[in-house]
Amino acid sequence: MRLWRHLSAFLGLVLAAASLGAADAGGSSWDAMKTLVGEWSGTAEGRPVSVSYRLVSNGTALMENLNGGHDADMITMYTPDGAVLLATHYCSAGNQPRMRAKASNGGKSIDFQFVDAANVTDASEVMQRLVVTFVDAKHFDQQWTSRGKDGREHTSLFRYTRRN
Repeated sequence: MRLWRHLSAFLGLVLAAASLGAADAGGSSWDAMKTLVGEWSGTAEGRPVSVSYRLVSNGTALMENLNGGHDADMITMYTPDGAVLLATHYCSAGNQPRMRAKASNGGKSIDFQFVDAANVTDASEVMQRLVVTFVDAKHFDQQWTSRGKDGREHTSLFRYTRRN
């Protein structure tokens, strides 16, 4: 009888640990995004850009502040939502697309896909996808895919190097 109770308790712990791992499927993506905290410089389509990351709201959100110097500043907020990771991009075009992430490329990339957007007009260019690729501890890339009012998609590549 005791053996059965111990075995049942052990199996219960194993099942609880397995369910925690499944519920935290977005946790590794969130942990990866938090490694970006700091200052970065880079290029986008041959032009200089800089981006900074900092944890805000008691560590529950990651704020990305992109400054191209030639364009208005843009903010993207990353937040975990249960087992997924969300991004809300506050675009210089005046709209705010929301995207949901999926890990890809063996966990080296996070692929954010369009969910919906606020403040979209017929003349708006709207971000549809953001892929963050972790090259190494000092480098990462972003691919931004936007859809213009003509319905065509355009992808821009951003390459960054850590400054601090």
